[in-house]
Amino acid sequence: MDLYFECTNGISGDMAVAALLDLGASREKLEKALKSLNLEDEFSYKISTVSKNSIRATDFDVVLPQNHTGRDSEIDNKSHHHHTHRNLDEICKILETVDADENVKNLSKKIFKIVAEAEAKVHQKPLQDVHFHEIGAIDSIADILAFSTLFCDLNPENVYFSALGEGMGSIACQHGILPVPVPAVCEIVSLYGIPIKITDNDGEMITPTGAAIAAALHVDKKLPEPVIIEKIGYGAGKRPYKSPFLRVFQIK
Repeated sequence: MDLYFECTNGISGDMAVAALLDLGASREKLEKALKSLNLEDEFSYKISTVSKNSIRATDFDVVLPQNHTGRDSEIDNKSHHHHTHRNLDEICKILETVDADENVKNLSKKIFKIVAEAEAKVHQKPLQDVHFHEIGAIDSIADILAFSTLFCDLNPENVYFSALGEGMGSIACQHGILPVPVPAVCEIVSLYGIPIKITDNDGEMITPTGAAIAAALHVDKKLPEPVIIEKIGYGAGKRPYKSPFLRVFQIK
């Protein structure tokens, strides 16, 4: 079984989680892994079915306490409030405690390291000195662990990605006004040679978490032709773009 990530409408952590859930990855394993974080006081989550352009899709939403709402530079467009800053070592220690196999833990840590290295370069700091909201935000921990759990459950033999669709303009975040693509995304796609395509959408379509997921799994392989589509997973986005969803195809 192979997977094809059609990212023409962008990619974020929550969209990727939702698409794999919609594809049929184990919700039970996801619930087990997230519960084992033992961070119930910092977040909860909601899985629901929504309609996007009259198409049924799955939505995955990390819900934070009112005084801890928001992820910076993420597609879900929550408000920007402060929450606990954690560095890469602290996050890796948390991930080592989760009730999941080593493949899940290793993929989660790989994705986080990709984000951390990009942020370290952008902010001109040594990796161990990077403490920032994006990698440390509890919603990013939940998204990345959830994605890794679902991806390893499906255990595809090959993974293919389209070019990543991105918007233009600028976004407001805790650092101020940033151009789109945001600097961390630029660093990731540049370092890993991931093609992007600028669209006429106003705003961010690729988040650092989404770019890091693509970077962690991306190989320089073109989608074979022809392919047989066995299943399709629709992961809902949170912003009102023309086609606000990520599609993941199970193919052979």
